[in-house]
Amino acid sequence: MAFEIRSSAFSDGGKIPRQYTCEGPDTSPPIEWSGAPDGTKSLALIVDDPDAPDPAKPQRVYVHWVVYNIPPDSNGFGEDASSKGLPGGAQVGKNDWDKAQYGGPCPPIGRHRYFFKLYALDTTLSLSSPAKKDLESAIQGHVLADAVLMGTYQKGD
Repeated sequence: MAFEIRSSAFSDGGKIPRQYTCEGPDTSPPIEWSGAPDGTKSLALIVDDPDAPDPAKPQRVYVHWVVYNIPPDSNGFGEDASSKGLPGGAQVGKNDWDKAQYGGPCPPIGRHRYFFKLYALDTTLSLSSPAKKDLESAIQGHVLADAVLMGTYQKGD
């Protein structure tokens, strides 16, 4: 079985519904996954936007959510997981708003792409509210598999 990530709220490459953005209640979408390989000790999720601030002239990758030490036997997050709770043991790092929570799409101009990147790891991590770069450093050499779901959003969708 292949390692994969999906959402019941939008298809891969599809539009992210307004309710999961700054133009709605800004709650995290439901996310499911399956197929974590044998030996997986934890999962990590990074949600980011490589099109900031303008897709025609991207200047940076904007980080929307960092979650790590997700139990390997979990199969997803329900809607609004930042508020309603993540699986036991999961920890949240800092997004680019300097908050340890989900921050939804809020592009200033144009249609942006949002990548939900899930990593199956052969370890659990000893980190304290890491930024994306810290998490990426910590997982180097520990990734057993990865999976990506991409959604798009433009203000007014």
